[in-house]
Amino acid sequence: MPRTATASTQLAVPASERARLARGEHHDPHALLGAHPTPAGTVVRAFHPEATSVDVLPEDAPRLSMSALGEGFWAALLPGVEPPVAYRLRFTFARGASWERDDPYRFPPTIEELDLHLIAEGSHERLYDVLGAHSRTVEGTSGVAFAVWAPNARSVRLVGDCSRWDGRLSPMRKLGSGVWELFVPEVVQGELYKFEVLGQDGTVQLKADPLSFAMQVRPETASRVWEAGGFEWSDGIWMAERAAREPLRSAMAIYEVHLGSWRRHADGSWLGYREAAEQLATHCRQLGFTHVEFLPLAEHPFDGSWGYQVTGYYAPTARFGTPTDFAAMVDILHNAGIGVILDWVPAHFPADDFALRRFDGTALYEHPDPKRGLHPDWGTLIFDYGRPEVRNFLVANALFWLDRYHVDGLRVDAVASMLYLDYSRKKDEWTPNQFGGNENLEAIAFLREVNERAYRLFPGVVTIAEESTAFPGVSRPTYLGGLGFGFKWDMGWMHDTLDYFHHEPIHRRYHHDRLTFRGLYLHTEHYVLPLSHDEVVYGKGSLFGKMPGDEWRRFANLRSLIAYQYTQPGRKLLFMGSELAQASEWNHDASLPWETANEPMRAAFLHYMADLGALYRVSPALWAADEEPETFAWIDAGDVEGSVVSYVRRGDGEVLAVVANLTPVARLTYRLGLPRPGGWEEVLNTDSAHYGGSNVGNLGGITAEPVPHHGQPASTVLALPPLGTLVLRAAG
Repeated sequence: MPRTATASTQLAVPASERARLARGEHHDPHALLGAHPTPAGTVVRAFHPEATSVDVLPEDAPRLSMSALGEGFWAALLPGVEPPVAYRLRFTFARGASWERDDPYRFPPTIEELDLHLIAEGSHERLYDVLGAHSRTVEGTSGVAFAVWAPNARSVRLVGDCSRWDGRLSPMRKLGSGVWELFVPEVVQGELYKFEVLGQDGTVQLKADPLSFAMQVRPETASRVWEAGGFEWSDGIWMAERAAREPLRSAMAIYEVHLGSWRRHADGSWLGYREAAEQLATHCRQLGFTHVEFLPLAEHPFDGSWGYQVTGYYAPTARFGTPTDFAAMVDILHNAGIGVILDWVPAHFPADDFALRRFDGTALYEHPDPKRGLHPDWGTLIFDYGRPEVRNFLVANALFWLDRYHVDGLRVDAVASMLYLDYSRKKDEWTPNQFGGNENLEAIAFLREVNERAYRLFPGVVTIAEESTAFPGVSRPTYLGGLGFGFKWDMGWMHDTLDYFHHEPIHRRYHHDRLTFRGLYLHTEHYVLPLSHDEVVYGKGSLFGKMPGDEWRRFANLRSLIAYQYTQPGRKLLFMGSELAQASEWNHDASLPWETANEPMRAAFLHYMADLGALYRVSPALWAADEEPETFAWIDAGDVEGSVVSYVRRGDGEVLAVVANLTPVARLTYRLGLPRPGGWEEVLNTDSAHYGGSNVGNLGGITAEPVPHHGQPASTVLALPPLGTLVLRAAG
């Protein structure tokens, strides 16, 4: 027969304390529950409001029936036993059903004081090793340690598979720095959970874990226990080479991809991470791309946001597989020689109630002032960059992707909206900074910190700013007063160039400055030249659709447009589908029209893209020192009437000359100045018959004579193809 502990004052819990815990308002459930020393032994207390009896099952002693204390509390005395003591609890219910589990309340805290100090300070570079859900072994027992930052909450309770989704059974304790913690034995990878937060405002909300490593596929919103660091990587060679690589002296041709619509199965379902990786690697190698840049792959609830409204900053979206599958995708691409860049969104977050919004009943992650905390364009919330813990959450998130998933770079979205307090706001809708200006000083400090830490901790990675204003020094090092990004998108180049090519050739003479204006600021930043997803949606048409004229002229224009992109100073970015000369604009709900790749003109265009990509990768004049003034010079930027532009590119001893005739009139005796006499090889002719062109050219090369022209010491007479671009390489 089991022994029954007699009720005594040693078992009792003050009624007020019992009531607080039963109402879900207690900040320290471990003070009531679990094992506690007394002069007579160890008291074990448990709570389950629906149990009809509870037994404590010590590891090395007979079972004890627990005494009911009222309001769902139970207690038993283990005579002569000193904690720590290992035991389980068995709850029995009215119809004889039972539930047995190891007691979460017998374990010490799983977070060290140093971690709590760093969290409060906002300087924990590995925050993701502490907060969230982590497999641990505590006092010989395996389980998962849950921890969440919610400093203003009145209580936080864990709900999930481990507690039968009954938050009353798993209240968490509040440690320092506003962190709530609970170690739950026997939880395994894959289990679902949320936090039930009693906010300071009295509201109770079920919240996903801000640092969960995995989540459910939308429309479900629970977090999932997952270890983000268990993948066996095979990209050691890539990582070593990356660390030794200088991004400012390396080729970078980026293929921008929305994974959900790049390619789909015949039934319309998504490709998984691993399946997509194999196909992406082959495609990128064929076309000469050096990197894939993914539109955001952090978890997000709405497909139509394309990933830019993030609710799971530390969780690869479950649409395409598990976090392990995501790691495998990066590994596969690395082993194919392809770098991986992720779009990262620290500028704003959506107002979904299950996510960060008013997380503890207060404006916690968002700025409390609506003039700084609400985004007028997107109906989203803006982070409070001045709060140390919020800044830490974001900085650590950037480092997380570089660390745990070997990502090679981050493209930071909507940087302009972060830099200015009056961004997209009317006069009375914003408040100035402490100096009376419109700069968001806290956001600027945050961006500098991200860049400093990323480049210090992960040699060879890149950070890229999508920044559309003239803010100075975006890609200047922080020690020189800049923001510290590696590169900045040249949005002005993109808009000017597309505007130029959109015009009929007969009118281009009136818009010639669209091609030459960037010469005024060319070397002020380290640029990426984007032809991005934003330009092929919302009625703007595809790149092919923007080109004027009949089908032949559209293809010719498109070939010259991309040749101009690839030969101008700056790294390259091309959105998926452009390599197919996609006729319709991008639809995020469908696959790219891969079936058109076999059409003669589009097959020829793919051949062109492959040759252009190969030329770029082997031509250091196009990337070895883009930012140095001596690597670029106009030959003739003033042929307005002819709509011809020409320029020289230099790098690592290589000299290239580029000349583009952007009218449909072939110019068969065009004299072009060149920087040296002698032989020049025609290494690219966009009008080649192989690419679907009319095959006007120069039989593979020319010889320049010592006849000065265009301010150059030599010149030659060329046949310029209609709507065509030539690239010439100096012999020797």
